[in-house]
Amino acid sequence: MKIFIAGGTGFVGEHLVRELLKRGHSVRLLVHGRRPLQGDVEQVAGDCTRPETYTGSIAGCDAVINLVGIIREFPSKGITFERLHVQTTASLTEAARKSGVSRYLQMSALGTRPDAVSGYHRTKWRAEELVRGSGLKWTIFRPSLIYGPKDAFINMLAAQLRLAPVMPVIGSGSYRLQPIHADDVARCFALALEMPETIGQAYELCGNDRMSYEDLLDTVAAALGKTPPFKPHAPLGLMKMIIPILQKIPVFPITMDQLQMLLEESICDGSWQKVFGFEPRGFKEGIAEYLNKN
Repeated sequence: MKIFIAGGTGFVGEHLVRELLKRGHSVRLLVHGRRPLQGDVEQVAGDCTRPETYTGSIAGCDAVINLVGIIREFPSKGITFERLHVQTTASLTEAARKSGVSRYLQMSALGTRPDAVSGYHRTKWRAEELVRGSGLKWTIFRPSLIYGPKDAFINMLAAQLRLAPVMPVIGSGSYRLQPIHADDVARCFALALEMPETIGQAYELCGNDRMSYEDLLDTVAAALGKTPPFKPHAPLGLMKMIIPILQKIPVFPITMDQLQMLLEESICDGSWQKVFGFEPRGFKEGIAEYLNKN
């Protein structure tokens, strides 16, 4: 198959491109500007929110995959949930229809729903609605926290733990996560292209390791060969007053949307494994593979 990917130069995109090439597919990436990439990958310059810049490049492809997404907004730079989640999805589905490409895969997020508190989840839901109403042969994936060698979150925690064995925790720290490796997410996308039964379905993706945030911190510390860190707890009410002010500073590590998603938890029942036929990588082993090398 020839696969057109938007967002393919990002963290998960690198894993997906590698998986698709390994399976014998050819890849055409939508990019802002040409860049050196591994493997035999075709690059097409365009703006993901403007279908006129790339619609012609989708023609001749067998499927379109949308991986475009952000976890944090920077409105002054035009980086918003509305633009990157909703407008991009509207543009890609329109371009796919006009190009005669009916197969379409969408990256969403676990916890996405119409009545979500976070703008991140609400715009992800609106994007899903556009996909469901597109008339395309769609599949939607909603992963939990994705980790891997170039992830932002686990590497950020590891960097802090390398500096000092102290990790502040907002609230109780008992809220749970079920991380999944980027390779496993990529494998699900690639398999879905070969599985007609996944058309018209949405899958929640998570690993097998369900742990509290505090347990996750201890696991990251162990992967670094360190003892569990000291975890001073910051009162949730106080942080809800402070974060809306400090989140305007780009280097501040958390936004209200991110805090809300942590508190809501990110877990699932793992039923996706019955469909795709494999077990996800263990979190402890998975992070050890790359944290020990940094």
